[in-house]
Amino acid sequence: MRRNTLKPIAAVTGSIALAATLSACGGNSAASDEKTVTVYSADGLKGENGDGWYDQVFKDFTKKTGIKVEYVEGGSGEMVQRAAREKSNTQADVIVTLPPFIQQADGKGLLQTYTPQGADQVDGADKAADGTWTSVVNNYFGFVYNKKDLKTAPTTWDELLDGKYKNKLQYSTPGVAGDGTAVVVKAMHDFGGKKPAMDYLKKLQANNVGPSASTGKLAPKVDKGELLVANGDVQMSFAQAKTMPNLGIWFPEKAGGKPTSFALPYAGGLVKNAPHSENGKKLLDFMLSAKAQQQVSSIGGGFSARKDVKATDENAIALAKVMDGVEIFEPDWNDIDKNLQMYVEDWKSATGS
Repeated sequence: MRRNTLKPIAAVTGSIALAATLSACGGNSAASDEKTVTVYSADGLKGENGDGWYDQVFKDFTKKTGIKVEYVEGGSGEMVQRAAREKSNTQADVIVTLPPFIQQADGKGLLQTYTPQGADQVDGADKAADGTWTSVVNNYFGFVYNKKDLKTAPTTWDELLDGKYKNKLQYSTPGVAGDGTAVVVKAMHDFGGKKPAMDYLKKLQANNVGPSASTGKLAPKVDKGELLVANGDVQMSFAQAKTMPNLGIWFPEKAGGKPTSFALPYAGGLVKNAPHSENGKKLLDFMLSAKAQQQVSSIGGGFSARKDVKATDENAIALAKVMDGVEIFEPDWNDIDKNLQMYVEDWKSATGS
């Protein structure tokens, strides 16, 4: 999911997009309007054509409350970095990002405690014990491949070392993109530790096109055949496949093992000292409402964060098929948060990035 270059996007209600005024001081900015709520988010939930889960939820939220949603999109890590830079002049009300960056935001003291309505139906592993963040959309890590040029999906990590993937494979940058960081997390799990994972990623570098701050921008390249394989995540890749017919989802496995994945939820938290905390609370409540959660699959192509919402729509059935036979493991996010910089530096060293 996730680009480093910030992408201000117009509020879904039609108001002027956030611009430099967001980082300026004073009450003249759009964020000072008491009928506004500002969201900093990793990409993936807003549709390129205005047809994503965010688009529908924000539209319905504004219709119900009269509160306009100002939306800023960027890489998972960059959203946290931006909020940290603005700590003395907070601009965002809500931040939505992926692990381990939501834990990082919590550790930096950027989040305040708030338990949204419906959070009691979210599994304990998908929310903070102290109530600083709660998953709003569940998701899983995965890869994509070009179904036209590859008649069958790759199965193992080792296949990606084949010469036919030279300059036809790319993954987003660990430490910058949430899904890029997930590549390292999955490799460490599948290969049984940091060293064998880094040894593999060093070999893979011979075929890698190079760094990419945006995971979302890789899928169109795969669909067009510029790439054969790239990383992604199930929710975003599934949604993109609606307009990219050559995009297929797969999960690498170690030779002799099983395809594996892990939950990579979009987690939302209320920003400490937010300009409009009450509006932020209302939006988080709305995101976790039963109606919005029912739309996670039907509109967003993702998985409901609430265990009491049982989606039976066409997308939900197709998503269940995608995940069939995939072994799910649970990363130690506290360890990853604590040691993320070390893992990123080790990755840079191994790959020469």
